[in-house]
Amino acid sequence: MSSESSKKRKPKVIRTDGVPAEGKRGKGDADQETQTLLWRASTRLEDPSGICMDARYYSEESEVDLRDPIKDYELYRETCQELQRLMAEIQELKSRGIKENASEIDERRVQSCVHFMTLKKLNRLAHIRLKKGRDQTHEAKQKVDAYHLQLQNLLYEVMHLQKEITKCLEFKSKHEEIELVSLEEFYKEAPPEISRPAITLTEPHQQTLARLDWELEQRKRLAEKYKECLTSKEKILKEIEVKKEYLSSLQPRLNSIMQASLPVQEYLFMPFDQAHKQYETARHLPPPLYVLFVQASAYGQACDKKLVVAIEGSVEEAKALYKPPEDSQDDESDSDAEEEQTTKRRRPTLGVQLDDKRKEMLKRHPLSVTLDLKCKDENVLHLTFHYLMNLNVMTVKAKVTTAVEMTTAISAGDLLSPDSLLNCLYPGDHGRKTPNPANQFQFDKVGILTLSDYVTELGHPYVWVQKLGGLHFPKDQPQHTVAADNSLSASHMELTVKLLRSRLQSRLALHKQFASLEHGVVPVSSECQQLFPTKIVSRLVKWTAIPYEDYAELPYTKDVIEAGLAEDTHLYYMALIERGTAKLQAAVVLNPGYSTLPPVFSLCLNWKGERNSSNDDNIRAMESEVNVYYKELWGPKPGYQLLTNQLQRLCMVLDVYLETEPHDPSVEGPKEFPQEKMCLRLVRGPLRLKPFKFNYPQGFFSHR
Repeated sequence: MSSESSKKRKPKVIRTDGVPAEGKRGKGDADQETQTLLWRASTRLEDPSGICMDARYYSEESEVDLRDPIKDYELYRETCQELQRLMAEIQELKSRGIKENASEIDERRVQSCVHFMTLKKLNRLAHIRLKKGRDQTHEAKQKVDAYHLQLQNLLYEVMHLQKEITKCLEFKSKHEEIELVSLEEFYKEAPPEISRPAITLTEPHQQTLARLDWELEQRKRLAEKYKECLTSKEKILKEIEVKKEYLSSLQPRLNSIMQASLPVQEYLFMPFDQAHKQYETARHLPPPLYVLFVQASAYGQACDKKLVVAIEGSVEEAKALYKPPEDSQDDESDSDAEEEQTTKRRRPTLGVQLDDKRKEMLKRHPLSVTLDLKCKDENVLHLTFHYLMNLNVMTVKAKVTTAVEMTTAISAGDLLSPDSLLNCLYPGDHGRKTPNPANQFQFDKVGILTLSDYVTELGHPYVWVQKLGGLHFPKDQPQHTVAADNSLSASHMELTVKLLRSRLQSRLALHKQFASLEHGVVPVSSECQQLFPTKIVSRLVKWTAIPYEDYAELPYTKDVIEAGLAEDTHLYYMALIERGTAKLQAAVVLNPGYSTLPPVFSLCLNWKGERNSSNDDNIRAMESEVNVYYKELWGPKPGYQLLTNQLQRLCMVLDVYLETEPHDPSVEGPKEFPQEKMCLRLVRGPLRLKPFKFNYPQGFFSHR
């Protein structure tokens, strides 16, 4: 409350023209003197130069510029020290409590008030200095901001000018896209009024203008020629239309003539109409199948009348593959409308998308070429060739049709199987992997590990199939596009057809033989009777097919596997030959190229222990009789009786082995295997080898 009342109450200032009269001063005089001093302190102040300024013209703002801040600071310190001193003296006088000290206390209080006024004055001056400093700083910042803004404007103008310069430098005129004639040709062919060599040789700009004028002149001439050509083209088109109308009217007449000549064609075995339809369909075949169709048809007409070539599949689907894609804007709008109407539509998962991509990758052409190879006994090998459009490879499917119903043999199950019938027609051609090296990169994109997982559905991509279609894939540089070559197909056609027919006949012959072998009968033809003695006691007891894993587990087949003569594409069989207590096991490896490549036998004799090629030299000699000297057992060409002759020889050499064994004196009774074969010598050499070679017509056995 006291502060508010002091603010409202105005101080009373007693203005006097002179100093009050001397004399005894009371309390009123002291107060009057105090007021006078305060008024003087508030209205008059000496400046640093000692000049006293009148209160009417006093300005603290101008005084701040004249005063030294350091001296004001020194004055502030001195004033504070004086105040401390006066306060200490007043406290000391009051502590004494003497009434005579009241006047001294008042005097010191007046001095203290004067010092307070000085401090207020210094405080105002400090605030004024601070305000001026802030104003000056603000003005300086405004100047800096103005300069910075001006700098940014200048930089922007510089950048804009640089962009304009760059645009001007990068500007490409239309004449740069025009391929003008060379300078030599220009000065050689252009007339002087256009070329003006006196001016254009020294001025590049005038030279360019002159070349453009010459280009314009040439184009005008070409435009006139173009119009002349158009008129001549229209005349030719009209002539073509007239000829087309004539030919179209001729076509029905030709068709009627062809229909009338059908009985004559059938009578003379000249099916021109059917061949014409086939060739019309062949126009829609892909290049590899077309090459196969043409070369196979030519070979059949020239060399093999029993080779029948045909085309199967949908011609309409084949035509649709080569139609240009139609404008699909309407379809897109319809599909958008359907998507707006359908609220609950699921997106296909990643697995479904990969399946769709795989199906698209393995898509076959709608048309296929079929070859029917007929043999003399009316057995037929049906081959269907397909073309995988995205992989650019051909595949084949095989099927056998026999003339008579054949006896079903369990061991002959894989002989005529479509998956193994054509294996290794050429050495090493298993048909499990794609012959096109570029396909592996395509398989990686859709997650296909190998093509062997799809051969049951698509067919086998044998290398000879690609060659029949004229396709050749270099392994050093994989190529995505390989053109079909007619010469390549023609060079392999004859040999491949012969191999296919030989493969079919050999498999059919084996099929018949296996039916007899399963019943314990080794069929020997009359032409091969001279290879064996009249009486053979050992007989075949068992003949079964075994998988490759079981064959590999046999201890006496390791040498054959290590030699590379047994692969998983071969056929494996187990034969058991017995005579008395002796049992001879024969593991047979049948190469797909039988009978060009002979079967391989591995023997194990169970008689008085287990004997094989590793612990008995005579067992090794028995294996040599069937594996090394197989050419003696080929018989009449093409040698399809080789397997049965080898088995018959095994029965023969087993008799020789058992009959030439010495009798054990510790065993009572007659000899188990009496000697019935005539041998010149029972054993020979340090290895004690037995005489396994049969000599015809003498009928005795000797050593080799």
